[in-house]
Amino acid sequence: MNSTDTGAYNICINQGATLTLMFIWTTGQCCGAVGTTAMPVDLTGYTAALQIRAYALAPTILYDASSNLVLGGIAGTITLTIPASVTATFGWWQGVYDLLLISSSGVVTRLLAGTVTVSAQVTISNIIVVTVITNSSGGTITDSSGSAITSLP
Repeated sequence: MNSTDTGAYNICINQGATLTLMFIWTTGQCCGAVGTTAMPVDLTGYTAALQIRAYALAPTILYDASSNLVLGGIAGTITLTIPASVTATFGWWQGVYDLLLISSSGVVTRLLAGTVTVSAQVTISNIIVVTVITNSSGGTITDSSGSAITSLP
């Protein structure tokens, strides 16, 4: 990829599952040009930012994944990990993003951009166990999550 080109990559997030993606930023000729080898960019001293919005320039950020990015120094890797506990809370289904890398000297590179789709979770893995007991003392009965159980008539 040329330093002025932004790569296109669309992301699909499975709601309720951990998302882990790894990218490697390389320099050099692409497409197997003879006599050239793509080399990883040394990301030491870089920071990264990635935001998801409903559309470009939307005033509201659907999710700021900047804190979910880990840069791999001389290996040139950029790893995005969003935990299942976070993706489970996503109530939006489509958006756009871009990935910015900022060098220690302040040069900003827009490395990737694309769409984000959230595939809705069907199976809910959080099972609440309720133990049926008789409460003759008039106190509160709670389930395994600590929620109060209402008495039946």
